[in-house]
Amino acid sequence: MYVIGTAGHVDHGKSTLVKTLTGIDPDRWEEERRREMTIDLGFAWLTLPSGRSVSIIDVPGHERFIKNMLAGVGAIDAALLVVAADEALMPQTEEHLAILDLLGIERGLVVLTKADLVDAEWLGLVGEELRARLAGTSMAAAPQVIVSARSGQGIAELLAALDAQLDQIPPRAEASGAPRMSIDRSFTIGGFGAVVTGTLLDGPLRLGDEVEIVPTGLRARVRGLQTHQQKEEVALPGTRVAVNLAGVSHNDLARGDMLALPGRVRASNLLDARLRMIAGAARPLRHNDRLDLFVGAAETACRVALLDADALAPGDTGWVQLRLDRPIAVSRGDRYILRQPSPSQTLGGGRVIDTAPARHRRFRAEVVTALAALAQGRPDDLLLRVLGDGMPHAWGTLVQASGLTEQLAVEALDTLLNEAKVRVLEPGAKATKRQSDTAQASNHSFSLPAVLLISTHGWARLAEKLRAALSGYHRRYPLRNGMPREELRSRLKLNGDALEAVLAAAVAQGLAATQAASVRLPEHTPTLPPEHERVVRRLLDAFGAAPFGPPPLDLEPELAGWLVEQGQVVRVAPDVAFLPQAYAEMVGWVRDTIRREGSVTVAQFRDHFGSSRKYALALLEHLDERKVTRRAGDARVLY
Repeated sequence: MYVIGTAGHVDHGKSTLVKTLTGIDPDRWEEERRREMTIDLGFAWLTLPSGRSVSIIDVPGHERFIKNMLAGVGAIDAALLVVAADEALMPQTEEHLAILDLLGIERGLVVLTKADLVDAEWLGLVGEELRARLAGTSMAAAPQVIVSARSGQGIAELLAALDAQLDQIPPRAEASGAPRMSIDRSFTIGGFGAVVTGTLLDGPLRLGDEVEIVPTGLRARVRGLQTHQQKEEVALPGTRVAVNLAGVSHNDLARGDMLALPGRVRASNLLDARLRMIAGAARPLRHNDRLDLFVGAAETACRVALLDADALAPGDTGWVQLRLDRPIAVSRGDRYILRQPSPSQTLGGGRVIDTAPARHRRFRAEVVTALAALAQGRPDDLLLRVLGDGMPHAWGTLVQASGLTEQLAVEALDTLLNEAKVRVLEPGAKATKRQSDTAQASNHSFSLPAVLLISTHGWARLAEKLRAALSGYHRRYPLRNGMPREELRSRLKLNGDALEAVLAAAVAQGLAATQAASVRLPEHTPTLPPEHERVVRRLLDAFGAAPFGPPPLDLEPELAGWLVEQGQVVRVAPDVAFLPQAYAEMVGWVRDTIRREGSVTVAQFRDHFGSSRKYALALLEHLDERKVTRRAGDARVLY
């Protein structure tokens, strides 16, 4: 399945040609038929002599509707550049040709229409003019076909020539499993609900698939699929498809939104790109110019930051960072167009290089070098660039940010693992067995969705940061067993899952040791500073002298906490603690008394141990909290 787009000046016969080829009138609106001028996108289809199915997108030719034209040609395989023989090259012919060139459309035909209105000599002159104008553009090799929709002249030749052009286009890859579709229409059908249309890219879409609308984040389910008004179970990449969605209203869907599998396409408001100015641009482009950006069917205003020049003259190329007014769905490698809003004119376009860049400073050689490498980079270079932030990444977000298909990403990961440039972080016991064994990981003995990935350099930096954080914590709090996990997570700027995977790897490598709620260096043992030893000894002696009525635990919090953690005292209230032996004797007596007598009171406890009500009440309330006892009136019974 292929998608063909028309292009050309207003009233040069694009819609008439489409209707002649397909029998379908692409002008959908009553206003279009009344004015005899295409205003929005029209759609039709046909079967070529070879049996090949083709979708046709008919675009408006008037300069006022160039935005609608751009929404239609972003994902076409080939173009029909339509030129009326009686008028030849016109302003919108020029602009449409420039757009096709910027989008890299290399296959198609130049169709000279209305041939019945001119003589052969004039046709020859127009043909020569067109060949000269197309030289140096992506359409330079496009054959010319002379037709007359009125008489039928050249229609058979046009269909054969179109077949020949499509023979030269390699089939679209279907293996990525990550379909996406830039929505160019949304509407509702009574009894069915929301319907969106577009050209499907990158992977198959199936009935029942859960999809996400980007950038809104809305979720929906594919309830129906149609191609050329035929119901389908599966829509393949490269087809025009209508998708009936359950779970959303068409009022929440807009032209330019992206339909994709959940989590597979990111919305971005900052893009790195290569920009080429068209030779016929009316003016140079200056740093920070405000322009309109078109990607797929999406449109937004943006600021253009020139990274390696103060201005780009017509015909120049340069590296730019596009700073968008609102986020749109973009993938690496997508083509884009830039237009000035007033007076309305196309200035240039190019290819998106990075959809998740940092904000760059201008005239930095390292930035330009990195962008040039990224533009020409191998898939493994792209993965490594995403991992360049030194943080662990989930597989899905890594694939999304790289702009690669999943198949290419898996192959790139194999390369990086074999070259020991990437480390696999797995939670729990699996990490203990594998973290030092890159070769095993490269055989994919793990499930990609279940692991995190980090560059080898990133892991080294993160491990160093981990040890530095723990070392600093131990210096500040030498009496504590370790750093609370949540505090460490915050220091390392990790989410919970990432922290557990990092800790599993660190433990396996002997970099850290973990306890239920804390993390420490393996060599750390809480140690009492010499200046505190005398204070602690004196306090413990006092506790031993009055085991059931000891003095208050009157120590600085760190020291008191250390005594509790070391098991030298048992705290039952903020200022009440007992030696372990005394505590065990009291708890044992309470249990035995309740079993023998059925209950115990505060007064009984006080009298038996010769202590005060304060200590008796503190111990019994502590046992209530521990669910050893529970209160029953003025007494305690076993829980």
